[in-house]
Amino acid sequence: MPLPTKIKDKLFLASYRHDSQSHLSILDPEICLTKCHDKPCTRFCPADVYSWNDESQKIDIGYENCLETAACRVGCPFLNIKYENPRGGMGVQFKFG
Repeated sequence: MPLPTKIKDKLFLASYRHDSQSHLSILDPEICLTKCHDKPCTRFCPADVYSWNDESQKIDIGYENCLETAACRVGCPFLNIKYENPRGGMGVQFKFG
């Protein structure tokens, strides 16, 4: 029986047309700093788009690697992440094969 494949092992099947502007944003960074103690956004995104930056005390967003699952729309307990679809022709492009 084959071993299960990790999502990270399959990310190479996706290519991206990077946009100069993010389609993701944190609505109120103060909520992340003072109310959201366990930072679930840093765990539920399959592409690890969100990470906590201890130095700047804020969430960093690597929107260029977004798989457009929109999990961030519902995963934030404070509904503090704004997700929009990338502009036309931009974002993830999946290769099947």
